[in-house]
Amino acid sequence: MSARNPGTDLDLEWLSKVRVNTQAVLKRAQHIQGLKLPKKQWQTAWLLKAASCIDLTTLAGDDTPSNVHRLCVKAIQPVRYDLLRRMDMHDKGLTTAAVCVYPSRVADAVRSLKAANSILPVASVATGFPAGQTPLETRLQEVCMAVRDGATEIDIVINRTLALTGQWEAMYREIVQFREACGDAHMKTILATGDLGTFTNIYKASMVAMMGGSDFIKTSTGKEAVNATYPVAIVMMRAIRDYFLRTGHKVGFKPAGGIRTAQEALVWLTLIKEELGKDWLCPHLFRLGASSLLADIERQGRDTTVMKGCLQQTSRWVSCATIYTDLDPPALLWPPVLQGKKGWMMRLGDSLID
Repeated sequence: MSARNPGTDLDLEWLSKVRVNTQAVLKRAQHIQGLKLPKKQWQTAWLLKAASCIDLTTLAGDDTPSNVHRLCVKAIQPVRYDLLRRMDMHDKGLTTAAVCVYPSRVADAVRSLKAANSILPVASVATGFPAGQTPLETRLQEVCMAVRDGATEIDIVINRTLALTGQWEAMYREIVQFREACGDAHMKTILATGDLGTFTNIYKASMVAMMGGSDFIKTSTGKEAVNATYPVAIVMMRAIRDYFLRTGHKVGFKPAGGIRTAQEALVWLTLIKEELGKDWLCPHLFRLGASSLLADIERQGRDTTVMKGCLQQTSRWVSCATIYTDLDPPALLWPPVLQGKKGWMMRLGDSLID
């Protein structure tokens, strides 16, 4: 994970002035979806990047220690060994970003990863996931239990009632308490944007979450009727950017829910690069809540690495790329179809905040 976000004092005056331009958001989302996506060896490199950013998750009512063990095994080897070997990537240590489970299954995940000599982070949902409607004391105890059992990342959910009724100060106080309960564990705050009604509410909730000390903001629990969408993501990313420009602290972003195909993963990576820049193209600042995505990434990887020359180029570019180091090979982060853009802070003429 990246450096912690210490949070700031709640700035209600700033929030009171926020009005999001809905048409500008929708226009920007349409533009992003219309961009050409990388192909062939560039696509393979980007898909391996996507795999390295996945929080591999099981949040089912029938979760058992054996289910969690299988999840951990898949997280350690997310892409089939034969495919990685064909790309000369079998010895590069490619894993998912983390595994994510319920608090009661954290100990099982920690045990399985320790047995495999893996240092992969264990994340846990908490605070009354997915509704966030349990008493505050209960939600805090849930965080403490997950941390005690070995979770190093906590995915909290906000009380949507507070956001919908404009009780930003109360929401801020709760988030600050969750952050304190997390201790050294990084905190991701789930906004459940499908329940928040308007882009303005989403922007304000994003900002309050970051002011309260969230290290990541996350779109959805995956249980809402509407989960991660590109317009919502743009609003949240603009809030992240505004917060960074104001405080100097980088906050991560995690879309979750409904992301199932490799092509969708490519659009999400493109969106991150376009809105926040290359610094966010890493597991420390970008996560995907899309466990079913891995099967399609494997299929796409198989289809796009048939030619020997393509395999050789993919291996050379990916193995020295920012998945593993701080180098910046144009083939991975800026394929030719995405070159020629100006710096992200000066690129956009369409202001989204009135």
